[in-house]
Amino acid sequence: MVRLLLCNSSLSPLSPPPPPPPSSSTTKLALVIPPLSNSIPISNSDYSQRIPSISQAFSSTLISLALSLGLFCASPSHSTALEPVPPQQELICREYDDYVDDKSTGEAVTNEEIVEEAWQIVNDSFLETGRHRWSPDSWLKKKEDVLGSSIQSRSRAHDIIRRMLASLGDPYTRFLPPTDFAKMARYDMSGIGINLREIPDENGKVRLRVLGLLLDGPAHTAGIKQGDELLAINGVDVIGKSAFEASSMLQGPSETFVDVTVKHGTCGPVQSVKVQRQSVAKSPVFYRPEQVKNGQSTVGYVRLKEFNALARKDLVTAMRRLQDMGASYFVLDLRYNLGGLVQAGIEIAKLFLDKGQTVTYTVGRDPLSVKNIVAESSPLFSAPVIVLVNKNTASASEIVATALHDNCKAVLVGERTYGKGLIQSVFELNDGSGVVVTIGKYVTPNHMDINGNGVDPDFGNFPAWNEVTRYLSSCHKPQEG
Repeated sequence: MVRLLLCNSSLSPLSPPPPPPPSSSTTKLALVIPPLSNSIPISNSDYSQRIPSISQAFSSTLISLALSLGLFCASPSHSTALEPVPPQQELICREYDDYVDDKSTGEAVTNEEIVEEAWQIVNDSFLETGRHRWSPDSWLKKKEDVLGSSIQSRSRAHDIIRRMLASLGDPYTRFLPPTDFAKMARYDMSGIGINLREIPDENGKVRLRVLGLLLDGPAHTAGIKQGDELLAINGVDVIGKSAFEASSMLQGPSETFVDVTVKHGTCGPVQSVKVQRQSVAKSPVFYRPEQVKNGQSTVGYVRLKEFNALARKDLVTAMRRLQDMGASYFVLDLRYNLGGLVQAGIEIAKLFLDKGQTVTYTVGRDPLSVKNIVAESSPLFSAPVIVLVNKNTASASEIVATALHDNCKAVLVGERTYGKGLIQSVFELNDGSGVVVTIGKYVTPNHMDINGNGVDPDFGNFPAWNEVTRYLSSCHKPQEG
């Protein structure tokens, strides 16, 4: 069985449909006014949702200002590992046999074994999320019921798995037929057709190896092989970087080239190859400066539509440009942002937090095994932030909003958020099908369960700036642990 760690996930397909563009009829915020046409995208991507200016809201509330959003997540796109491709030739000194598909033995699997495999995954990993339909005893009884007689066909086995998972009452835990799993397993987040795996070396440093390749994709065509170690991207050493960081570095406009340095196998030659990028995610970041009345200060407005592989890099670019334009504080608009890559949200939150501050906690089956995700370095941006949220702010957006809010880096303005704080993983079964299983949840730095609750804003309407500074100055940071 191959386990694909797909989520850190965002919204599932059962999440709210894509919302309409912001308008005066869909939000309670005072800042909804006729849109400006001068929002600056990071790339040349079309921006279908016009972003309203915040100037009128400021002029009415700030004393000195008069300014002119599958698969099992929101999108299947952001979380799966690529299907491994058999190597074209045997490499000398090959040590990484775990890259070989473990279904390659050719042994037939029975219908009963497929059902029992799905049952075992749930038994080992499923997190009950509040409906109280799961217990070890009831789940064991379920196994006895479904495997009490012979299962005559594979389609019958799949139907049994569907009903078995549906009985859990969790809308995010579900079955994937082989065709759906195959599509998901081939998703390319890098833009060049590779999926990367983090492997620590003998010194504890993270090294990146190619876990999977898209057949006839750009990297495969350029000569990159499964099991190769990624050493550098455009001359920048990637040893010690995460797979997410490297994937972000590989991203770029379609049809452009990226220089990739790889080491073939474990002791093979080092080769630098030029790889042409294929279609990639569009930049989710749009920004503009807003000038204050006296002309001495600037507000940096940043709209983040979703969390994809470009989100962190493009957000940093936008905020640095706004700082160069004189921005002294920022408005981060997360309204209608349904999520995406949770890891992207975590990395973005770290941009604003002090070293050691908690981004979020993750909780699994054992409530005592809580993982604390913290910022590892000093903040890149220290200016105060106003975060705009609404009922369609979900998942990764809620993680970012609460991380900044609970650590006294931002105030929240708008409506209560959606309330999606679950973690799903996808597990491959031995016949090529798969199951998506809820295995954990996110908890805010102030130990609030996001899922099903949402997050209440500090202000319903845009506050005066002195209210923001007063709120942040009296804010109490959470106790760690």
